[in-house]
Amino acid sequence: MASADHFRIIENCLKCPLKEDRLFCDLPDDVLQDLQEIKATSFYPKGALLSLEGQPPRGVYILCTGRAKLSSTSADGKSIILRIAEPGEVLGLTAVIGNTPYEATAEILEPTQANFISRQDFMRFLDKYSNVGMKVAHQLTHNCKCAYEEVRSLGLSKSVPEKIARLLLQWSEHPLAVAKKKPGEIALRVTLTQEEIAQFVGSSRETVSRVLSDFRKKGWLRISGATWFIANKPALEKLSNA
Repeated sequence: MASADHFRIIENCLKCPLKEDRLFCDLPDDVLQDLQEIKATSFYPKGALLSLEGQPPRGVYILCTGRAKLSSTSADGKSIILRIAEPGEVLGLTAVIGNTPYEATAEILEPTQANFISRQDFMRFLDKYSNVGMKVAHQLTHNCKCAYEEVRSLGLSKSVPEKIARLLLQWSEHPLAVAKKKPGEIALRVTLTQEEIAQFVGSSRETVSRVLSDFRKKGWLRISGATWFIANKPALEKLSNA
């Protein structure tokens, strides 16, 4: 183990305590040993860019810890956040396999460890192990599902409150384990600004601020810094299904 600014970096995939919980990392030891030899482990601070939209596909990034936001920007500078990548995900798969430019910009949201594998090495690795191909298929299926959910949310939601309710419910699928929460609450770690949430739901920061304030007044949501608490999930579900 090495460290960067008190951040513990796991350099050896074979000794990673989280490998059995991660789709791409749950591989036989001989496969992980080969992976160990072709990957480069790095620490990335908040705000670091892993890849840029339109950039040639240098390789893939495996998120070991931390999260990244994937966004796309139009020619006139308007940005939209496509989704938040969670630990264990592989970023850049579509571009690397298709040999096409990265379809999104990947920006680190919090101190993160990621493993980089060059396109050439990754394609050889994929060709050598069929079980890795199945992992890649699972990851691409997950990416496709996320894209469908995003289109559904933006296209079918009738209002910004409904879109934000859907977003909060999506985040609740990855709850934060905290001690200081009230019975029935679901804790979330939210590191996005209100401007970024507005990019997520296709609205303005001012509208997002009003909606969040309304949710808090109704007792549906409690916010304490970067920790948010869903206090009334049924109410959000009812709104999102309106």
